[in-house]
Amino acid sequence: MTNITLSIENSVYKRLKKHSEIKWSEFVRRIIKQRLDELDKMDKHHDKESILTMLASENILKKEWDNEEDERWNNL
Repeated sequence: MTNITLSIENSVYKRLKKHSEIKWSEFVRRIIKQRLDELDKMDKHHDKESILTMLASENILKKEWDNEEDERWNNL
């Protein structure tokens, strides 16, 4: 299995730590797999509605996730 690193805000991290009963790595793995499965379906079916839904979802995620702190990693 490959490891990845991600950045989250300190406030989110503090909230996350309050729920130590949740296996956050497993949670993130499932979400990533779910997103990849959706993308695979789109590739196979080229369904216009699915593509528009995914693009809207992608724009929302991009807006929420793009930040200077994450961008610094691109230059390493």
